[in-house]
This record gives sequence, C-alpha cells and structure tokens, in this order.
Amino acid sequence: MTRDIWKHLILILGAIIVLAPFYMMLSYSFKSPGEIDRGTGGFFGAQEMMVDPRCVKLRDPNRDEIAAAAPQYPGRSDSEIRNAIMAQAEIDCSTRPVVFNYTKAFIEAPLLRYLLNGLIVTASIFFIQVLVALPAAYALAKLKFWGREAVFGLVLFCLLIPVHAIALPLYIMLAKVGLTNTYVALVVPWTISVFGIFLMRQFFMTVPDDLIDAARMDGMTELAIVWRVMLPTAIPALLAFAIFSIVAHWNDYFWPRIVVTGSRDLFTPPLGLREFKGDADGSFFGPMMATATIIVMPLIVAFLVAQRRFIEGITLSGMK
Repeated sequence: MTRDIWKHLILILGAIIVLAPFYMMLSYSFKSPGEIDRGTGGFFGAQEMMVDPRCVKLRDPNRDEIAAAAPQYPGRSDSEIRNAIMAQAEIDCSTRPVVFNYTKAFIEAPLLRYLLNGLIVTASIFFIQVLVALPAAYALAKLKFWGREAVFGLVLFCLLIPVHAIALPLYIMLAKVGLTNTYVALVVPWTISVFGIFLMRQFFMTVPDDLIDAARMDGMTELAIVWRVMLPTAIPALLAFAIFSIVAHWNDYFWPRIVVTGSRDLFTPPLGLREFKGDADGSFFGPMMATATIIVMPLIVAFLVAQRRFIEGITLSGMK
C-alpha cells in the first residue's frame, strides 16, 4: 500500500513538472503585460481594460496632422491638440487583455501562413517517411536475404546519431545546389526515418507469417503485400509513428532556422514566435504565449483523438 502511494506521488510530481509550462503559457495568453510582469491576476487575469502602447504610438500625430485637426479644436495650442488626439487614441486602443493577445497573435505576424507552412512540411515529411519505412521494415522483418541482421544493426546505429551532428554537411550540400529557402530544404533531409523503420519492423515481426504466405499464394507481389496486406494491419503503429514524426517536425526550430534565412513566407510556426522577440518596446509575452497556445493546440487535439491507437501501436511494436 505504501509502495503504491509513493508511485502515485511520483507520477503526480512528474505530471506537475510536465504540465507547469503549459499552465504558464495558457495563463500568460490571458493576461495583460502589467500582470505578467508583476505575476498577479491569477490564472485568467483581471481582464480589465488595457491600452495597446503600440497602437497609441502609431496614432501619435505629426505637425501636418495637428494642423489638419486644428479646426476641430478652436483656440487650442498645438500641444493641447496633440494631447486631445492622444487621449482619444488611448480610448480607441483600449481592449481586454485576452482579446489583445490573441488578436496580436494573428496581426503582428501572418500566423495562418506559418500554420499552413507547418502543415505542408510535416505532412510531406510524414508521407515520404511512410513510403520509405514500410517497404524497408517489411524487408527487414519478413524477407530472408544475406546481411539482413547487419542492415538492421546499421538502422539501430543510425538511431544513435544526433541530428545536430549532420546539420552542417546537410546545409552545405543544400546551399551548393541552391535549395536553401525552399520547401525542399525543409522536407528532404528528414524523409528517411530510421526510427520509423525500426518501429514498423518491430510491429511487422508480430504479424503471422501465414498471412503473408496466403497473400503470396494468391499471386500478390512483395510490394502488393506491403501496401495491401501489411499497411492495413499497421494502422496502430502508423498512428504512433505519426504522433512522433509530426510533433518533432511541427515543433522543430533548429533546422528551419538554419535553412530559411530569407523570405518570411517559408517560416514554420516555431519561427513565427520570433516575431514577438524583445526590441525597443520590450517582448510581447502575452501575444507570444497566445501564439504558442495556437501552435500546440492542433498537436494536443490530434494526440487526444488518436490516444488509444497510439498506446496500442507502441505496445504492439514492443511485443516481439
């Protein structure tokens, strides 16, 4: 009994550590800059009306605008006219913190474009990874050929190579052929996933050989067996691999930051967070956290929808 209590306490502590950043991210996306700086307002913030300083700054009139507004303020000096215009600007630029943060997330940067880029990149990578991983995993799991174990050993060895170790050679290669600042540079280096090959191979090892023999007796080729027999049985493992692949490349900041150095039109969602970095007016932490919330929301929804199949795929892939 005591042992079970300790297990639950450790699990609860781990859950708190994992969920704390998400709690802060979501809370900051509701708060005003002042509440974020002071650490007040609770989870949702007071939601009192606040003034957007950048909006007010943009409404600061020059001499010509003051002269044009002079008929509306007869008998007043230029400074009084300017103060009146700025007072009206503060009223017009007042809004609730939550509205301010999430509005800025879409106005300050073309967030929808970044989300579209992320969808294109992650979907393309996953699709090509599946095209490569399924036949390779089938060959390693079900075909008898000389050197099969050595090839599988190389797959395991490649799992040990960190991405950062090959980043520079990959970048030089892409730069020499003029492919930087393109979708190709974002997709091609990750189209072969040794983890995907390993995961699918482990799953295919659990598929009975009788099923494959029956397909061969029906006259199916090996490729036909891969796509018409093995693929339908591998849906749980594919969903598990999809979660790993999509999360990794959707959240990837390192590689896009290297190969996308020009047009903002190719920015992925993590690069979009740079739009709110600190400058003369300070960092926009509220809109930054609102943007981060929007970015992670599709991943959370996808995981919750595929949770049962995800756990099933991971369990079955490790059975043999």
